[in-house]
Amino acid sequence: MASNSHQDDVPASRGVEDHEAAKPHDRAVQSALVEAQKQILQFLQRRLGDRDAADEVLQRFSLRALERASQLHDVRMVRGWLGRILATTIVDYQRETARRRRREIVVDQAEVENHPVDEELDAAICNCLYRLLPTLKAEYADIIWRADILGEPRNRLAESLGTSLNNLTVRLHRGRQALRKRLEEMCRTCPVHGFLDCHCEKGEQTQAFADAKAKTTP
Repeated sequence: MASNSHQDDVPASRGVEDHEAAKPHDRAVQSALVEAQKQILQFLQRRLGDRDAADEVLQRFSLRALERASQLHDVRMVRGWLGRILATTIVDYQRETARRRRREIVVDQAEVENHPVDEELDAAICNCLYRLLPTLKAEYADIIWRADILGEPRNRLAESLGTSLNNLTVRLHRGRQALRKRLEEMCRTCPVHGFLDCHCEKGEQTQAFADAKAKTTP
């Protein structure tokens, strides 16, 4: 995945953008965005058994992830954060489908929000992140992989990197910010044509939502 980095901690005044390994328009980054999205789509096709349903849920998941992206810095694990969004999106879609078929089901909202993330769904999220992380600066990819995805204890991680717990926390926060940008770019990537800022109907729908969120997010 990513090699362990022992580089000096960067000054707190510098932005995350300075440390990203590549820009969104770079071919390698764009390929990673598309491949990450495909991982989730393939999982949804297996789970739902229908390509149109998978496309619909992927679109909803992307919009919901964009809507909640500002929450990423408040969670301990990006893996669990994405997993819960995908799980609840699937549950909501299945509930709506059942209602349309006149098979009304009663689902407690708290149960939906706390819907467990199963192993197959978790694997899809991990594969998605596995493709996005290499597009970040190596030290950010490494620390997110170990802390957020593998769940390595922070004190042990800081010791292995030869840094303080405080510096580790700062670096992890910056890494999450950089990854959040990649996730937002993935969600804005057209599911049909596979590139950002597509002018097809689905691409423009996603872009319009992203633009609206940008105007309302402080």
